[in-house]
Amino acid sequence: GRVTLPTGVAAFPKEILRSPREWCEDNYTITRWTTMPRGGHFAAFEQPDLFTEDVSAFFADFR
Repeated sequence: GRVTLPTGVAAFPKEILRSPREWCEDNYTITRWTTMPRGGHFAAFEQPDLFTEDVSAFFADFR
């Protein structure tokens, strides 16, 4: 079934497995979609500033 919890996606260009946005939107309640300028599968390690800023922005909506 469809995931109804608010979901954020940070789409990194060098990710090994990327799900199409349309598929994600069909199966999840996407409340934040960020297309990142750089980074890949290990985004938290490779681009920690981009990753943490996006996670913080996602959760800021719930404060």
